[in-house]
Amino acid sequence: MCGIIGIASNKSVTSNIINSLKRLEYRGYDSSGVATIDDNTINEKKCPGRVEELEKLLFNSPSSGNVGIGHVRWATHGLPNQINAHPHSSELVSVVHNGIIENSENLKQNLEKDGYKFKSQTDTEVITLLLTKFLKKFSPLDAVYKTLEKLTGSFALGILFREHQNIIIGARRGSPLAVGYSNNENYLGSDSYALKSMTNKISYLDDGDVCVLTKDHIEFYDSKKNKKNKKVLILSEDKNETKLGDFKNFMSKEIFEQPFTSSNCINEYIDKIRNDINIIDFPLNPKKLNKIVLIGCGTAYHSCLVAKYWLEELTDLNVEADIASEFRYRNVKFNKSNLYVFISQSGETADTAAALELCKKNNVKTCSIINVVESTIARSSDWVLPIHAGPEIGVASTKAFTGQLLVVYILILKIAEIRKNINRKIFLEKISNLKKLPDLLKKSLKSEDKIQIFAKDFIDAKGSMFLGRGSSFPIALEGALKLKELSYLHAEGYPAGEMKHGPLALIEDGLPVIVIAPKDKYFEKTISNMQEVIARGGKVLLITDKKNEVINENIRFKLEMPYIESLLNPFLTTIPLQLLAYHVALLKKCDIDKPRNLAKSVTVE
Repeated sequence: MCGIIGIASNKSVTSNIINSLKRLEYRGYDSSGVATIDDNTINEKKCPGRVEELEKLLFNSPSSGNVGIGHVRWATHGLPNQINAHPHSSELVSVVHNGIIENSENLKQNLEKDGYKFKSQTDTEVITLLLTKFLKKFSPLDAVYKTLEKLTGSFALGILFREHQNIIIGARRGSPLAVGYSNNENYLGSDSYALKSMTNKISYLDDGDVCVLTKDHIEFYDSKKNKKNKKVLILSEDKNETKLGDFKNFMSKEIFEQPFTSSNCINEYIDKIRNDINIIDFPLNPKKLNKIVLIGCGTAYHSCLVAKYWLEELTDLNVEADIASEFRYRNVKFNKSNLYVFISQSGETADTAAALELCKKNNVKTCSIINVVESTIARSSDWVLPIHAGPEIGVASTKAFTGQLLVVYILILKIAEIRKNINRKIFLEKISNLKKLPDLLKKSLKSEDKIQIFAKDFIDAKGSMFLGRGSSFPIALEGALKLKELSYLHAEGYPAGEMKHGPLALIEDGLPVIVIAPKDKYFEKTISNMQEVIARGGKVLLITDKKNEVINENIRFKLEMPYIESLLNPFLTTIPLQLLAYHVALLKKCDIDKPRNLAKSVTVE
């Protein structure tokens, strides 16, 4: 959600800014822009649409300058048009901004009373004009601090100054911001991925920090303007992980990477010689745990829901699963014997990060299950368990979802063993079954041919329904979410047993209904609910496993997943749902990797 890049160099920076903005496209955006300083002039170019449109604009009207900032915007305040696109510039300063200024209306009214005129509908322009006002009396750094004192909200800023042409100032409160180091060139970015094409040496700003960049020097200050030192991190290389290869788009690549990424994750956590799980350094002794609280948003929340079923099945612990944006505003009764587990792909999810901060303020122990080990959530947690999925570029999460499920399942197994909730024999059986998972995921991907046929039923459908019981219920929610994200079709996920309590009224002739019913303790009940759907004209896609013999001439399609122990069914049944959403979106000619109105990293509430 929005992306910032800034470069201070000894050569023209426009080309590198454009390349970095292209790497930030995965975050989701609706407009883009760039500003450089040359010959005592701020050169601002911006437009709605993709970065390619900005590139064309710059080709016809080039911008030069050795210091510059760029931005991809996801609209919050104001329409996604040229005027509201970032940067926002005045005669003295140019600003790019991620986040939201919550008191922008009050600040705007005060600035208008002082004679300042606004060109856009954005909250960002308030920052630009405050800086302009303070620069008439103060140095750039002092003007930034004076401005920050006035702002309420969550934000990351990149700022250029016309009269100080060699510097960029960055500031962070809430939204993430990183800096990168190189020879005769330094960088500012909203995440490390944007900087990786130029450097592997980075530092992260802490909340409240400000940094001043020139081409050969970076200074850091805390919220009280005291100088501070920063640890320089060396990023791992990902030479092949961000290339499409033979795939049409990143989502299809990431769906088909899941056998490999799951194998990689299993190898990281499972000691094959000792048949044990390499998870140590628990922030709380598992034997003394009172409760585990699982917290996430969107797809990560669905991981939490699946984990809740697993924890209840395998341990004697109390369990809660909560949506981060709800958790942070409730009157939560914190307990120091609880472990609070946060799940996030990017590690920058704003609501999840805020819920984590709330836990820290209440001095309880936290764990994060994330894909980006350098992220804000990872750095703020007491304990970090990476999912080892590699960069996920498609906005709709696929391999990160299976990675989250895999790590939380492995964690639960380890806790169950330590607490003696399962004996050694069962523990070893479950590890053995887990090792089979990558090959079974590979077999599940062979369902694609049948999925492509069933996807055609969605072209003229008004909506669809996804049904499941037990741990298949969160998978139904995830399948519906994927379809909504990618194809823009209305879809709902329900517990199959809830059909008679209202949702059955939505069933009409021809409505596509996906029923997830592996052979588990819920199977017969789910099939009974499916018959109710068929009796009312629903077109059913039944996703089951090879242990079942379901005969019903009115089932439109039946997909048989490989048989696996019931606790692991969510890994296999989610695969055809990802493929379904993908192929429906293809048929509707939707933008697969960048669905409208959505962002990969949700950095504002």
